[in-house]
Amino acid sequence: MKKTFYKIALLCLLPVGVFAKGYVVNLGIVTTPNSFHYKAAEKFKQIVEKRSGGDIQVKIHHSSSVGNETSILQQLQLNALQMGVITAGPMDKFIPAIKAIGFPFIFDSYAKVDKILDGKIGQDILGQFQSANLIGYHFLENGFRNITNSKRPIHTAADVKGLKIRVMNSQLHIAIWKDIGANPTPMPWPIYTQLSQHVIDGQENPLAVIDQYKLYEVQKYLTLTRHVYSALVFVGSKQFYDALPKKYQTLFFEATKEASIYERKLNRDKANYFLADLKKNGMIVDEHPDLASFKEKVMPLKKQYRGDAKKYLDMILAQ
Repeated sequence: MKKTFYKIALLCLLPVGVFAKGYVVNLGIVTTPNSFHYKAAEKFKQIVEKRSGGDIQVKIHHSSSVGNETSILQQLQLNALQMGVITAGPMDKFIPAIKAIGFPFIFDSYAKVDKILDGKIGQDILGQFQSANLIGYHFLENGFRNITNSKRPIHTAADVKGLKIRVMNSQLHIAIWKDIGANPTPMPWPIYTQLSQHVIDGQENPLAVIDQYKLYEVQKYLTLTRHVYSALVFVGSKQFYDALPKKYQTLFFEATKEASIYERKLNRDKANYFLADLKKNGMIVDEHPDLASFKEKVMPLKKQYRGDAKKYLDMILAQ
């Protein structure tokens, strides 16, 4: 049923490549128009359409209308879509090196995040997207991820044992929560219904996502673990990019950089607001959990890293 729906949805997209005046860019995201994903996509659209003099037309397809994040990546590889704003987690099957930035507890501040992702390490990882027939344009963010659940307060890693936690379809995220002691359950977004029906006990996401999707209605407990910095990436179809004139290739890199910086600032400026709103809506928040107990559980994961993922992780840890 879902596959058929996505095929029909794709048939409704504007033609790929050239239209009467220029180029069409179909951009896919899984979140709603009130999300930071959408705000970044909208900023990109504004910049590209204005600076191209209308020669490029960007159509944003939101709310998973063209599939989940894995499906969007596959469509980008085929040039069925031309752009996406995608969470880094599900990319590890396409670009293994990106697992380096998703390793738990390696970022303790936004300053370090920006230093790594905007510096040589981040740019080298983005360069590897081409080997998967994709273009990695720029990093933006979901933010630091935190765990919620409907069963009990979580203060130490031991409190997680046995909880059925929704995770992204990411090999790394499944491994993280398995090692902590949860029952990780990969599931595409959104998950409000599954939480409300207690198909799963909890989930982990940045504060913005928890608040914007009103998960406080179906989740009682929030623990500020900040266990993983959740990056987003402006990703493009390599086939489409290669067919663009040089001036528009340059424009896409400029526009994604500006939109990413804009989105990061929005997200960070509102972090305190989201936390206050979650408390106001009744969530019981542990702001100072025993992070040492979580770190002890996940550090052995480093031994599972190989190749470029290990190389870049070692480089980050050495900073």
